[in-house]
Amino acid sequence: MDKFRAYRIDEQDGKISAGFQELGIDDLTEGNVVVRVTHSTINYKDALAATGKGRILRKYPLNGGIDLAGVVVSSEDADFQPGSHVLVNGCGLSETIDGGYSEYARLDSKSLVAVPDGMSCAETMKIGTAGYTAALAIHRMEQNNQSPGLGPIVVTGATGGVGSIAIDMLAGRGYEVAAVTGKASEEAYLKGIGAQQILLRDDIDFGKRPMEKAAWAGAIDNLGGDYLAWLTRTMMYGGNIASIGLAASHELHTTVMPFILRAVCLLGINSVDTPRDLRRTVWNRIGSDLKPQHLDAIGNRTISFDELPAAFDAYIDGTVTGRTIVEISAEQ
Repeated sequence: MDKFRAYRIDEQDGKISAGFQELGIDDLTEGNVVVRVTHSTINYKDALAATGKGRILRKYPLNGGIDLAGVVVSSEDADFQPGSHVLVNGCGLSETIDGGYSEYARLDSKSLVAVPDGMSCAETMKIGTAGYTAALAIHRMEQNNQSPGLGPIVVTGATGGVGSIAIDMLAGRGYEVAAVTGKASEEAYLKGIGAQQILLRDDIDFGKRPMEKAAWAGAIDNLGGDYLAWLTRTMMYGGNIASIGLAASHELHTTVMPFILRAVCLLGINSVDTPRDLRRTVWNRIGSDLKPQHLDAIGNRTISFDELPAAFDAYIDGTVTGRTIVEISAEQ
């Protein structure tokens, strides 16, 4: 196989550097399936890794990108024949193995998921890790008896990738959705993808009591910190909180009272290390009852591979709404 381009992240003397390099297939981390990558995407985590603002990679050098979709070129696993369309999210991409910012990837077949019927590689990357995480949160909540009839679900970090797709999926399932955002200008966008109520972050009264007036039947939280503590205090009896992110803070200052007196359940959502069968179950739901209805509004930006390096700063600055898809090569 000829040389191909990859966006590679390295560390020297404690400093992170990233840029395009020419690689051969043997330069990639080990795997039993080779995939021609057609699409990837950008997550906040990708921006942290590429800019050095966060320590995401556990070894160096590695190709960036925690998502990829593409076409199998060669395979030692009978379940994935050449020509098959596949995707990978998490599973150590751009942490311990080479990621999706590369024209080719060599992967362990255990990490692969077939692109759901009726979906393209590009569509799966409009969803990507962000949408998969949202779907996993909803799946876990519904396993724990969440249903639309119990009351409204509140989503924090609503204009981000996880938040946007969570709103879309929840609304599609019949839930009443409230969106928490710091961007007053995005009210029309949020209502357009399914939110029925908009709460501005600066207008929230966190309260001081161990339990405040019950307002929510469930929550998907991308922020952590004071916002997550507020959610624990304002859940209805038996409410589920899916904890996904820590964009505001990794700390949680609360009491056990909501968990005991209101039977509130705090569900930790780890999309990286999901067992294979559960990962496939959730992706099958993404292709069916959890399929977003407003992907064109959420995945509203497609950039070329060449444009990738200039796209990260907006994620660090928190100015991005929705999802960005990176077109690596043509989908055939």
